[in-house]
Amino acid sequence: MTPEKLDFIFPFFVFFYGLLMVFVLENPYLARVGQERMGEMYQNLARHKSLGWVCFFVGGLWSAQNVWYSSL
Repeated sequence: MTPEKLDFIFPFFVFFYGLLMVFVLENPYLARVGQERMGEMYQNLARHKSLGWVCFFVGGLWSAQNVWYSSL
């Protein structure tokens, strides 16, 4: 894999990490299940909620920029 290809793909990993974090932590059903079954592990994950939102927005904008620039 070339550095250029990796540079194109990395923002999508950031975006999908943020998407997954936001989906799991903001979905009421998944949040309730996580609190009931995972307890302390869920609380540790919930502390990273702001990181998930940042990755979601920054990764989304960064990915859109990469797609836009690659189409030029």
